Parts: sequence; C-alpha cells; structure tokens
Amino acid sequence: MPKKQVIYILLTHSGSLLSKCIKQYTQEPYSHVSLALDIDLEDLYSFGRLNPRNPFIGGFVREDIIKGSYSRFPNTTCALYSLEINDFQYAALKQEILTFKLNQNKYGYNLIGLLGVVLGIPIERKYNYFCSQFVAALLKNSGIYLFQKPIALVSPKDFRQCKFLQLIYEGKLINYNLYLSSYRISC
Repeated sequence: MPKKQVIYILLTHSGSLLSKCIKQYTQEPYSHVSLALDIDLEDLYSFGRLNPRNPFIGGFVREDIIKGSYSRFPNTTCALYSLEINDFQYAALKQEILTFKLNQNKYGYNLIGLLGVVLGIPIERKYNYFCSQFVAALLKNSGIYLFQKPIALVSPKDFRQCKFLQLIYEGKLINYNLYLSSYRISC
C-alpha cells in the first residue's frame, strides 16, 4: 500500500493592487494560491511577481514567506491547508514542479485567463497561468483530482471550500512561524 505524504495549499491576501481588485470582485478573503511541499513553506511555488517591486511581470515563482513579495506586505493574511496524497502522486508532483523550474523562462502570467474566470470561460494559454490555475494544474497533472471544473476556472474560493483540504492555520502570514514553533512544542 502506498505511503501517505502531506502537501500544503497556502491562500493569501497581500493587499497589493491586483489582490485588492480580485478581493473586491470575488468578495472572498483570499486572492492568491500557492503550493508547498513542506510545512515550513520553504518549498513554496506559485505564479506571481517575478520581481517583488514590479507587479507587471509575472510567471513561475518560488515564493518566500519572509523575503520577496511578502516582505513588502507585512499585513498579509493567510489560510494554510494540508492535503494527504500517496507516494506516487507526491513523486509526480515533484516532477511537475521540476519541469516548471527547468523551463521557467518560458512561463508567463495568464492575465487574460483572469478575465476568463470573470466571464466563466476557461482561457488556457500555453506556458501561461494565474496562481490558482497553476496549483490546480500541478495537482491534476499529478493525479490529484480536487475539482469538477476546468482548471482555468479554478479560483482561491474553490480551494477554500474544498472538502479534501484540512485547515491548519489561519491568520497573519508574518505570525505563521511563531504558530509553527508552538505547534511543534505541543506535539
């Protein structure tokens, strides 16, 4: 029987201009989705700003909850969810991420795809993703099926409402490491 692995889905709202626009439209608490391979959120991936100071150029990014874009938004709120998967899915997921890493210069941000979400029309563009589309694609391509809709229509709300995900932390992202330290002491 395959061994279980745990991955993490991080939903955030940084307060950046784009995140404020998304939050205003969706009326949802979170506007960004990332996927982590570890509870420390050191292997954290998404589609977002390539340069923390430039909101106009985006693509595949390895995020850092202390440095990078999040350091510019200390009031970022978040919800962290865990998901158990098997060894085969975990290996496939790591391979999917490696493919993105090796080809990261090919990828761009699917801003047009966000318009598709608004219109309810999936707009997929080769090598272009928005954050929730990227995470949904990683999962689907790894044999992890959470949603009954096209990946180009998956939003942070879908992750927040997904019955397969277990909420483990909600609060300020800046306080997550403190929470994690107290969690480890209590275990």
